[in-house]
Amino acid sequence: MRIAQVAPLYESVPPQLYGGTERVVSYLTEELVRLGHEVTLFASGDSRTKAKLVAACPRALWRDENCHETLPHHVRLLELVFQDASRFDVIHFHCDYLHFPLLRLHRCASVTTLHGRLHLPDLLLLFDEYSEVPLVSISDDQRRPIPWANWQATVYHGLPRDLHTFRDRPGDYLAFLGRLSPEKRLDRAIAIARLAGKRLKVAAKVYPEERAYFQQTIEPLLHESRAWVEFIGEVGGREKDEFLGNALALLFPIDWPEPFGLVMVESMACGTPVIAWRNGSVPEVMVDGVTGFVVDSVEEAARAVGQVAALSRRACRTAFEERYDATRMAQDYLEVYRRLVHTRPERPRSASHALELLFLSVGHGLERGKGGRPAAPLLGAGPGAT
Repeated sequence: MRIAQVAPLYESVPPQLYGGTERVVSYLTEELVRLGHEVTLFASGDSRTKAKLVAACPRALWRDENCHETLPHHVRLLELVFQDASRFDVIHFHCDYLHFPLLRLHRCASVTTLHGRLHLPDLLLLFDEYSEVPLVSISDDQRRPIPWANWQATVYHGLPRDLHTFRDRPGDYLAFLGRLSPEKRLDRAIAIARLAGKRLKVAAKVYPEERAYFQQTIEPLLHESRAWVEFIGEVGGREKDEFLGNALALLFPIDWPEPFGLVMVESMACGTPVIAWRNGSVPEVMVDGVTGFVVDSVEEAARAVGQVAALSRRACRTAFEERYDATRMAQDYLEVYRRLVHTRPERPRSASHALELLFLSVGHGLERGKGGRPAAPLLGAGPGAT
């Protein structure tokens, strides 16, 4: 098949360090090439791929000190994609919603994977207006706010099998890996480590919009807990592999409806169990008692730390291979592509019942996690969370 992959431009594909969406796009693109498909990747110019690369900007926007507005670059990205949509059998978008109006002008087979949280008040009218757009979710839980959208499938993220090193004999520290944003709850991880009597190593990125939170809340907390907490900053590649693989367990104490949580799968690939909060996709991604433990409190998490040594790290790795392999991800997407290629795009529906849908959704408790942070939209300078 002739397949276009359209990535956001915030980070390169794959990213140098942090960047869940761009990382998944890279794994998918390279696997599709390996399977013999003709793939074109629309991404930043510093991306690395075996596919044909069409650069929409010279370098990743968040790595370019001269970039102050991300929207113009994404507008040009879509122009490059739609200049001749007939070049492709299917176009796969990973960049939120900006392309939705253009799909009505170009009758091409397309699918959009939504990588972030779906915040109902922000998205209700949009998805009612563009109800014909084919979508893929990255977990079943992600769909809850808008179950009536045009979902084609749920496709779990997958990693190359040789990406991470299985380690059967870990160290004695707990790991925290991710953004230092409020909903990631590093404060919980620090409390868990203190109660469990374990060292905690924190590998995290601080984004500009989260700098104030870091300085006002996290920095003082790190200083107070410096006796058992080590902040090592952002890691990637071999450093991340060693960081996860040598950990006794990964702590994932989130306080929001996480759409997927790629770091949980990266940890499983190393054989490292995960202790994660019962929120969002966590119960769906985890195999409780096999790949780690799903918990509801700091105290329960601290008790789980004492139980992880009894878990089989080989069983944790096996669960990764069976559920989150990149080949399985690519094959799942190929099923969606083939179905869409042989199905005429749906005609748009009138957006006449949006308020009714809003009342129904709220009334049935489909809006979740009001206290959490909304998914960063394309117009607001932030990739979807994975």
